[in-house]
Amino acid sequence: MLRPIVLYPDPRLKMKSKPVTEFNPGLMELAADMAETMRNAGGVGLAAIQIGEPIRMMVMDEHYDQEDKGESLAMFNPEVLEEEGSETTEEGCLSIPDVREEVERSFKVKVKYQDLEGKEHTSEYEGLLARCVLHEIDHMNGQLFIQKVPAVKRLFLKKQLDQLKKNFKETVPL
Repeated sequence: MLRPIVLYPDPRLKMKSKPVTEFNPGLMELAADMAETMRNAGGVGLAAIQIGEPIRMMVMDEHYDQEDKGESLAMFNPEVLEEEGSETTEEGCLSIPDVREEVERSFKVKVKYQDLEGKEHTSEYEGLLARCVLHEIDHMNGQLFIQKVPAVKRLFLKKQLDQLKKNFKETVPL
């Protein structure tokens, strides 16, 4: 089932997500909903907080570049163990539509996480998938990619971000 994506500047995007401690069948349904929502929006990854669920969970298309993407990967309580290299490339976010900017992130990451059954795994990712994991973990920590953009460049985003704030206030009276 498609879920609405939480949009900037919704205050939930600044919340720190809570660890998942109970692995139950509801998480499988949530993971399926998140994957459908992510794919429908054209994303590679999605954190649970982006659909209003403040838990340390994300989904990611490991095979984003293939026609048959297969099952998306659901990660619970992901934790970066190692980071290597550096790459600056354009990044965007489903919660901040139409805003893209160059962001520096590690090129390679090693991450520990739990699967839908609570079993622990360790995986390594490079390039876009490493960026995706780091981006979604940032969401779980209440951080947005635009916070990683240098202040001078953020000035150029101000008009777009102000418009998103205006649209938000019009749809969600404060």
